[in-house]
Amino acid sequence: MAVPKRKTSPSRRNMRRSHDRLTPNAHIECPQCGEQKRPHHVCAKCGHYGGREVVKVEA
Repeated sequence: MAVPKRKTSPSRRNMRRSHDRLTPNAHIECPQCGEQKRPHHVCAKCGHYGGREVVKVEA
């Protein structure tokens, strides 16, 4: 059975875990209403996508 010969130091352990962090979600400004929205998603505030109204949003 494979067993480590030496204890892994905290520095080496943390370097291995450096890619495990969460990345923040990207947001852009809607060109129609200026509200923050996810890229390639319909705007929840005004219902526009790609320069045209895709979803009717009730006021």
